[in-house]
Formats: sequence, C-alpha cells, structure tokens
Amino acid sequence: MIDLHTHSTASDGSLSPTALVHAAAVRGVTVLALTDHDTLAGISEAEQAAKQEGIRFIPGIEIEISWEPGEFHLLGLGVSKPSPAFMETIVGLAQKREARNHAIIGRMREAGIEVQYEDILALSGGHSVGRPHFASFMVNQHIVKNHEQAFEKYLAKGKPFYVPRECLEFRRALALIKESGGITVLAHPMSLYVAWGSLPSLIRNFQEQGMDGIEAWHPNATLKACKRLEELGRSLNMYITAGSDFHGVNRPDRKLGVTSGDQKISEAILEAIPPLTEGFGTLPSTSL
Repeated sequence: MIDLHTHSTASDGSLSPTALVHAAAVRGVTVLALTDHDTLAGISEAEQAAKQEGIRFIPGIEIEISWEPGEFHLLGLGVSKPSPAFMETIVGLAQKREARNHAIIGRMREAGIEVQYEDILALSGGHSVGRPHFASFMVNQHIVKNHEQAFEKYLAKGKPFYVPRECLEFRRALALIKESGGITVLAHPMSLYVAWGSLPSLIRNFQEQGMDGIEAWHPNATLKACKRLEELGRSLNMYITAGSDFHGVNRPDRKLGVTSGDQKISEAILEAIPPLTEGFGTLPSTSL
C-alpha cells in the first residue's frame, strides 16, 4: 500500500510525524507522503522515521487556494528543495492561521460556549491548531456527538463557527511548489462544489495554468465519483494520485493506505506520476 495524503501534529493530525510513520509501517504502507496544511514543520522528523522503518518518504504540503463556493486545496508532492520565497510564504500563512483560530474562539463565545484558546491548544498537544481540534473540544463538551456533526453543524464552510482562512492565489501557489521541486495536484476535487458538467473544462483550465494532476481517489468521494475523476484526469494526460487524508483520531473514519470504498491504495498509482525526489535536506532559516 501507499498513501499520498496524510497529516501529523505539525498541522491538524493527532499523531506526531514519527508516530505517523510508525503507524504507516505497521499497516504495511511502503510509500508515504506527509502533506500537512501550510507547513513543512514535520517533514524532517518524518523523513528520519521513514528511513528507520524502511518506508519511501515523499515530502509534501497542502495549501488552500482562494475559491468560491467550495474549497480548493492544492497538494505539493516532492517538495524536496523549498525555496526561501516558499518558506517565507508558509510562515506567513501559519501566522494567519493563528489569527483565524482566535476568531473561531470569538464566535464560539458569542454563541455562549465557554472556551479558552488554551483548551484547544491542549487538544493539539501543543502543536498547530486546526478545525479538527475545535471539533474534538465540542465532542468532549457534549455539544455534538462526533467530529462529523461538529463540521456539519458548526465548522464547515458557511456554518456558524466557520472563519475564512486567508489563502494563496492559485498561480502563486503553483509557482512556489514548482520552484521547490514539487508537482502540483488538486486535492479532493469534489470539494470544489462544481457540477460534473462544468468540471472537465475547469480542470482543463487549471492544467493550462500549470497544474500537474488530480487526487482522483479520496475517502470523501464515492467510488463512482473517483472512477469518473480518474477517467477525466487520464483523458487530460494528468497525473493521478490517491490518498487517505489521514488525521488520526481527529478523523477516525480514515485509515492509512485506504481511500474511497475502503480500497487499499496500490503502488501502481505511482506509475502515473513522475519520480518524486526523496531527501529533504536542510530547511531555510525561515522554517517554523
């Protein structure tokens, strides 16, 4: 099995980079990409752990792009030589993420929920805070039954506690990832909330601007949708990827190496993408 979309405590996952790699090894994953939100902070640790476990490791990132009405996330896979401009940009994004988290706290308090930022930070283990940690807080406080309900009622886009995140412009994100050695992949395309009739022309437009591939296989999409996405990507000669979008206990329904329909992700998926450079090297001084 392989997995090209995972998260650690460096963003909003529940496992440290080392624990994530160990869990992947236990499940039989042979190729793993760490794609934390807006940060490379967990990459060096994960890479060292992967060497010890005998797993091929791919340094990656997931960046949110300005988009309406849905959400547009761009994966950078094989980001082995992050440029100074890339590092400066993601440090800025992390600072803006912190401001967003405090704004979410404000909305929760306005709704009558007694919460301190320290409560949420504790649930992150002192690492980067994201919406899954707010969901965990609401589950613990019996405000909702589970994480899914927390997002559906409060934290998803358009819901009461949702605060827009300041995102990158598409072309800028493409350029930064490519100058840092990576390929660019549209994560979970169904999150764009674009009708099937409009999706081919939209993906073609993204491709013309420089996007390399699409994550055709993701747990949030049905098997039928994933097959259609793969067919679309292949018709455009784009790279096809697959991932679990694993977050640990923050998203308990997702399993390492498994995607839509509980299907194991085969190493065969790597045949559709170029060799992704291993080895991360030394981070620029602007690293988080």
